[in-house]
Amino acid sequence: MRRFPFPALLTALLVALPLGAHCDALDGPVVVAARQALAKGDVNPVLAWVKAEDEAQIRAAFARTLKVGALGPEAKELAEAYFFETLVRIHRAGEGAPYTGLKPAGLDFGLAIPAADQALASGDLKPVFELMHGVLKPGLEARFKEARAARSQATPDPASGRKAVAAYVTFLHYVDGVYQTAARGGSPAEGPEAEAHHQH
Repeated sequence: MRRFPFPALLTALLVALPLGAHCDALDGPVVVAARQALAKGDVNPVLAWVKAEDEAQIRAAFARTLKVGALGPEAKELAEAYFFETLVRIHRAGEGAPYTGLKPAGLDFGLAIPAADQALASGDLKPVFELMHGVLKPGLEARFKEARAARSQATPDPASGRKAVAAYVTFLHYVDGVYQTAARGGSPAEGPEAEAHHQH
């Protein structure tokens, strides 16, 4: 079985995480900011969620939404839905991510996203550290034990030696991959240089 460099594997896992859905949800931070902006009649709360070059488009959509929303309750509901869609779509495009529509409120985003949001709200990062430690510890321990066991049981037989080497490489890739990802601020290395870095 082919062993993938850990940063490449982590990239694939991150893509599968519901972070995008968090931004796309009706109770996510982008739409929450949009609701606040519309309630105040002030577009500024949402401009931070788009790139500077997209600001004019958002300002125009905001102005149209307020104008149409003043025509009545149904018009307001439709206009606001249009603004939410426009804002989230442009926000996602600014991240280089696809837009697949607004998601309903109340989705399960797992443990990490709510923990990170709560940490920002409370100012206490400890629960996030504990969560990350709880995820990393089993992976580290399992690969460490496998590498140690394979090394101690290795014989001059090439098949036995290959098993020990495979366990060793798996452990090193995991440790180095986690470290490199954290060291570069959570942006896993990609491309030929990263691939070469993790070859043994």
